[in-house]
Amino acid sequence: MDYFLVCGLGYLGQHCVIALKKFGVKVIAIEKNPPSDWEVKNLHESLDELIIGDCSQQNILLQTPISKIRAALIVTTIEKVNIETAIAIRALNPHTRLIVRSDRENLNYLLSNQLGNFVAYEPKHLPANAYALSALGKDTIGFLDLEGGKMRINRLQMPSHHPWYSYKSLEELNTRHRRIITHYRHNFPDTEVNFYQWNPEAKLQPQDTIVYVETEDNYLMTKGYNNNSSQRKLFQNIIQYITHIQHRFNRYLKEFWQLNRKQQIRRVALVCTLVVFLLLIIGTILFHFYYPSISFTSAFYVTAILLLGGYADLFSPFEPLSNLPSWLELFSLLLTLTGTAFVGVLYALLTEALLSSKFQFNSKRPPIPKENHIIIVGFGRLGQKIAEKLQELKKPVLAITLNSITDISTALTIPLISGHNLNDSLKLAYLEKAKSMVIVTDDDIINIEIALLSQKINPNCQLVIRTNGDTLTENLGQLLPHATIIDPYIAAAEAFTGAAFGENILGLSRLQRQTILVTQYHIEANDTLQGLLLSEVAYGYGVIPVIYQSHLDASSVTLPSDDIRLAVGDLLIVLATIEGLKAIELGKPHLRQWQLEILSAKSKMTIFDGTSAIARISGCSLKIAREVMDNIPCILPVKMYHHQAVRLKKILHQNQIQSHLVRVR
Repeated sequence: MDYFLVCGLGYLGQHCVIALKKFGVKVIAIEKNPPSDWEVKNLHESLDELIIGDCSQQNILLQTPISKIRAALIVTTIEKVNIETAIAIRALNPHTRLIVRSDRENLNYLLSNQLGNFVAYEPKHLPANAYALSALGKDTIGFLDLEGGKMRINRLQMPSHHPWYSYKSLEELNTRHRRIITHYRHNFPDTEVNFYQWNPEAKLQPQDTIVYVETEDNYLMTKGYNNNSSQRKLFQNIIQYITHIQHRFNRYLKEFWQLNRKQQIRRVALVCTLVVFLLLIIGTILFHFYYPSISFTSAFYVTAILLLGGYADLFSPFEPLSNLPSWLELFSLLLTLTGTAFVGVLYALLTEALLSSKFQFNSKRPPIPKENHIIIVGFGRLGQKIAEKLQELKKPVLAITLNSITDISTALTIPLISGHNLNDSLKLAYLEKAKSMVIVTDDDIINIEIALLSQKINPNCQLVIRTNGDTLTENLGQLLPHATIIDPYIAAAEAFTGAAFGENILGLSRLQRQTILVTQYHIEANDTLQGLLLSEVAYGYGVIPVIYQSHLDASSVTLPSDDIRLAVGDLLIVLATIEGLKAIELGKPHLRQWQLEILSAKSKMTIFDGTSAIARISGCSLKIAREVMDNIPCILPVKMYHHQAVRLKKILHQNQIQSHLVRVR
């Protein structure tokens, strides 16, 4: 029997043990300093063996059945120990799969090439995408940027009017560019929603919620249509947008005269520039009017000389200008005096700007957004990763750090508030008009304090909170029922565990309180997926195929057809929970409980088409399909999953073949 080894029983390691035991495997752990009280209750009961010692030492590793270790999850908090342990295990067993906790991307790449069968993750970075997407609201759950194309996971609560009500059943919503993930009624508790379990024969009702994945091209094409179901609503949106622009312009105009000291200097510079420019135009016109023989260009130069303090150059007592009226001479003097004052101000401001830029070592960050923005509290590595994700989505972001900014990367060009106490920071952040707040400091108590304070200031702000601890996560969920609460280590533990079984975890998202893992499979001989139709993979194991690539073709297919049969060498990327990965690993699909009774066919041509459809969708041989069609009425002697049977019935009906579903036990 194979064993799984967990090196390091910190908070992440303990959750890795729990996740592994869901697969029914034997788990051995190594811990140098076991705590007197485990953070995960009754953890010792889940371990088959606990070894006390330094996991990087070969004599400690030899106390395990090292030759039977299928995978080692090396998750101590010391990166140097993790790397040393990985090298030591590879020296003892060249076949063990190594899953290492590390954020050194370049080193991890080199070790992967050198050691082989090696993957590395940083648990704080893995859930960054989930935090960022949760901040966008409940309509967007995930973004998938895979080689086969870009996709979105969306949530939609059905409005009173929507074109999808015209469909007779949910199964009809599945298209070449869209797949339904979950459907539940408006009065159904969110906590009881199961991933990829929905009735294909159900009909949509108002306030129902559906979760679905679709290609980004399809999303862009349907976005406007779905959000604007009538011309009247589109017209109202345009009017509202124009009114919004007008209000913003009026507000900016009002705020222009209520600026702080630094902004007041800019206002002075603007006024000086306008006055100088106006005098330049007036002087040019007057001189050209009095001396029509000179060109506008000469008149312009004369005025510019006066503004720059050149009165003595034009009105020298040794060679004074003649035939010049006294009022124009007085105006020229005023030009010189005004120019001396205003141009001098501009010189001073320009000098200040140049000196400031010379001694400004840190890059200048953009101004703080004032409405509909996302606030990130806690700007460590996780906070910066979340900011990067939101920037990629072109969302207005503001960061607040309660610590020193010396270790914060200046590469992120986002507004940053630092050096203030919590209350002052929230005031500067325009929290009352923020869309969302992501709270990811390392201190759970501070996170709770900020969350409660934020809810008091802005009850409509979407809260996304980082926690550490099962009990705290559960209790905080009851205290703040509308907040999204994510424990990064629990989510990361599921990704580490999935990788332990030889799968490549490409990313993760969150659906309610479930972690959705983007998992890549390479089909091998004697694999539990070999020879299955994609419909059997999807409905049998509760996963969603999103990318398929045949071993015979280098191109990838996005949201592939259910009728594709997997072969050795094929590549498949699925969306799955840890339960789905467990079912695939153990080769225990759900029971097939449906058959189809064929009642009648209109003609021989329809019989031919029906035979092909039966073989293609049910997976049976053409021989069996022909025998059934030759002996109508007859029950197809092949059990199917509910979605398969409903789809086959629909295709047969389109070919004028009558049938009905039969549920079997």
